[in-house]
Amino acid sequence: MAADLGELLVPFMPTIRVPKTGDRVFKSECAFSYDSPESEGGLYVCMNTFLGFGREHVERHYRKTGQSVYMHLKRHVKEKKTGATSGAFPKRRNGKVFLDLELNRDFNSEDYDFEDEAKLVIFPDHFEIALPNIEELPALVTIACDAVLNSPSAYKKQEPESWEEDIQESRHSRSLRQQDNGVRIRPSGWKCQKCEMRENLWLNLTDGAVLCGKWFFDGAGGNGHALDHYKDTNFPLAVKLETITPDGADVYSFEEEEAVLDPNISEHLSHFGIDMLQMQQRTENGHDTDNNNSPPRSRPSEWEVIQESGSKLKSVYGSGYTGVKNLGNSCYLGCVMQVLFSIPEFQRMYVGNLQRIYDYSPLDPSQDFATQMAKLGYGLLSGQFSKPPMKSELIEQVMKEEYKHQQKGLSPKMFKALVSKGHPEFSSSRQQDAHEFLQHVITLVERNSGGSENPSDIFRFLKEERVQCCQTRRVRYNQRVDYLMQLPVPIEAATNREELLAYEAKRREAEENQRAPPEPVRARVPFTACLQAFTEPDNVPDFWSSALQAKSAGVKTSRFSSFPEYLILQIKKFTFGVDWIPKKLDLSVDVPDFLDLNRFRATGLQAGEEELPNLSPPIVLPEDTRDNSMSSLDSPEIDEAAVMQLAEMGFPLEGCRKAVYYTGNMGPEMAFNWIIAHMEEPDFAEPLSLPSSTIELLPSSASEADPFAAAAAATAATASPLDNSPPEESVAILTSMGFPRSHTIQALRATNNNLERALDWIFTHPEEEQSDALSDMADTEPTNQAFSSPNSQSDPTLSPDPEGDAAGPRVKDGPGRYELLAFISHMGASTMSGHYVCHIKKEGRWVIYNDHKVSLSERPPKELGYIYFYRRLSSS
Repeated sequence: MAADLGELLVPFMPTIRVPKTGDRVFKSECAFSYDSPESEGGLYVCMNTFLGFGREHVERHYRKTGQSVYMHLKRHVKEKKTGATSGAFPKRRNGKVFLDLELNRDFNSEDYDFEDEAKLVIFPDHFEIALPNIEELPALVTIACDAVLNSPSAYKKQEPESWEEDIQESRHSRSLRQQDNGVRIRPSGWKCQKCEMRENLWLNLTDGAVLCGKWFFDGAGGNGHALDHYKDTNFPLAVKLETITPDGADVYSFEEEEAVLDPNISEHLSHFGIDMLQMQQRTENGHDTDNNNSPPRSRPSEWEVIQESGSKLKSVYGSGYTGVKNLGNSCYLGCVMQVLFSIPEFQRMYVGNLQRIYDYSPLDPSQDFATQMAKLGYGLLSGQFSKPPMKSELIEQVMKEEYKHQQKGLSPKMFKALVSKGHPEFSSSRQQDAHEFLQHVITLVERNSGGSENPSDIFRFLKEERVQCCQTRRVRYNQRVDYLMQLPVPIEAATNREELLAYEAKRREAEENQRAPPEPVRARVPFTACLQAFTEPDNVPDFWSSALQAKSAGVKTSRFSSFPEYLILQIKKFTFGVDWIPKKLDLSVDVPDFLDLNRFRATGLQAGEEELPNLSPPIVLPEDTRDNSMSSLDSPEIDEAAVMQLAEMGFPLEGCRKAVYYTGNMGPEMAFNWIIAHMEEPDFAEPLSLPSSTIELLPSSASEADPFAAAAAATAATASPLDNSPPEESVAILTSMGFPRSHTIQALRATNNNLERALDWIFTHPEEEQSDALSDMADTEPTNQAFSSPNSQSDPTLSPDPEGDAAGPRVKDGPGRYELLAFISHMGASTMSGHYVCHIKKEGRWVIYNDHKVSLSERPPKELGYIYFYRRLSSS
């Protein structure tokens, strides 16, 4: 038999590889679906590419590649018999099979046993060889099979690229035995039981001891009593008290010597009298509150209202009602994608074209954006992962009085790995801003929709900005592309202003007397006041009037030049604190179900208005640098106060200087955003070096007023009328934002070297693959070619850039009347922490999507939303 197997495998030996360092082995998820070894058909792992495929997709890969040898992985899950030993480890037929395989958390419990099975399958005849089969298989095949079975998760390979490690579940979390010693922990006022430390305190989850630590990586002080306690007792898990929120807590395993996840943290804390929801008051206002001294809460917390915690919500199942598992602070991703795939244009683009996308997917579909969008969309809409419990299951569980059917939901690991690749924030396991992730996804959709339908067209609109010189009363009108309406919230317009003032006085008094703060008061701001604030003129700092040829006071107002099919509205709830951490304003806004914005449509230049001259600020050399312009290049004007403010946050000094310079001295906030986007670059901390070409310097007033105008003015001084090569300083500004050089040059040429319009052009013209010859020509030869919009289909509602530029953006326009479709809500004090859920209106009813749980909403908290999605009402 051994000889027969050897001869059978001989023709396929050149296609069988042993995984090398850097190879990712996808043995827990199909590249085209959410099939896994626990699925009915199991998972097939290609022995050449190490990609995983479900039963209905493996044939496609075989036909496309000719690869014939696959490893078939199957996990058999069965419920333990009554009387099985509690806490027993899952039984496995072979200890090495599926080593390090990511378990499906729905089955990873004490109630189930697992039996794992592996085979080699040879296509197209489906000849099967059971594993392990060391004696009968050729040595190379045995080594390859063993390496695949014992390889780490494909996603663990990417951990070094992230800022944080992917925290794993502790092996003690599900079998932890807690002592019934009557210990009850107060919600605040803690101190170490062996010393007077009141910071860096850890609660041992076995006996409830509260002790200080110094062993954790955050650098907090302590005397190490928590670790000493473990050495004396061997009680393995402890939770950091200051980190407990309704969303979870930081847990450390002494035995495993690392931070871990505890899926039963709520029950473990409840054992010692800690209600995680009651910890929200401490988290939101930043103070230690003692419930023994604080008055009882008169209103539900934000967490309870948004999640509708006081209601018995009815679960819903079927197409469009599939949840998304939280991968650890990934709720922002789940909410955004749930809303996008509730929109017909996204459904049609990715799910409607599913087979075509799959058939034309590249050899590695895990790295193809369209494939992974289609996979996620189909998973959410098919209903395959949202099925109600069987009647027999319901009867059995009701008889046991322990009905706890859990919706499974999708685990979007492959999707998250792809869309976050190379992004310093989204590739981490930290909480992120849903608004920023939404913009990131829209950018990816734009970039990957060249030459085909672009579903993000439905969000794009033109915004008119009117700038007026206060002295001459002359005006300038500009238009730019936008995808989102940001609505300011004037707190001074709150209807409960007196109550807010009284609360603030009580809060200051409590702080001065070191007493517990009063119950927070939420500001109630009318939506009409927010719209009024949106339309009011804003002061333009350092405005340079071309009519006066000098600095002047200027104001800017914004209107809609076009209305999108779907309007995204963001309530500006977040602001920066003194520590540069985004903090959320505690407020509610009575956002309406129906919205009419027609009165905010732009009208353009009005009768009697006089335009500002189309002149750039004058280009002069400072007196002390006229004879030595190159030395000025070596010492550009930089706001050193902003540099030092950033450096005090721990960033390298030279990196801070670059950030301030490349953002045109526009303040620490802009420079901070630049740092976050570029701090992973290898030359981030190296000294600032400017292009060596001769550049005439601008006066500081011009550069501070408008860096884009400053660069444009430099363009006028350095470029001859016949030279169509963009100025190097303009290219440098755009490439510093992360755009490819060739694409930047195309954008500048298509917009006559106008930096602001070039930036819009880049976002609306995703970079297309071109030959090396075209790329070289773009860098060396001038061209007057007009680049077409990514949306190539004809549509009578599409309108070109009103300036008549053929390369300009095309937008869909219509009436400005809308109906509320969905909204995303945030709980917590900062975008960097907390939790997101979304509510979507489907079939005339509101549905709440809270990670993997999908339920009918009883009281949708529309007044506490963060991002709102409106769809245009039909003209009829």
